[in-house]
Amino acid sequence: MTLDDLDVVMHIEPTLYSHPWTLGNFKDSLQAGHSAWVLTLAGEIAGYAVMMLVLDEAHLLNISVAQGAQGQGHGRALLQQMITLARHHQAANMFLEVRVSNTSAIGLYESQGFCEMGLRRNYYPAAHGREDAVLMGLAL
Repeated sequence: MTLDDLDVVMHIEPTLYSHPWTLGNFKDSLQAGHSAWVLTLAGEIAGYAVMMLVLDEAHLLNISVAQGAQGQGHGRALLQQMITLARHHQAANMFLEVRVSNTSAIGLYESQGFCEMGLRRNYYPAAHGREDAVLMGLAL
């Protein structure tokens, strides 16, 4: 992902989340040197992922697939690519948070070996207050 990709990313992001990342969030991640990638289909951006690498840990901050490309295995492929990149950077563990209500994402993560490690109470903003997040981890 580069700054040039952000127009498309910012078109996708608010269609997926009630509280999407801002343009500033993406720019800050790129400026911080986070591992940020786009998934392209037929030359068009259809998904993206942002991962923070610190010492021997990888923290998946955002992984998203455009609505029209969902349900076709692209999220799984993107997640597998991020796992491969984390291993390449010699991360021992990978972590992520996911909304407790996002059962499809939780199922995807579990299918790739992620395990529930805990619950972060009131982690995400929600339409009526806050929503808990499941903290998940994968030993690499």
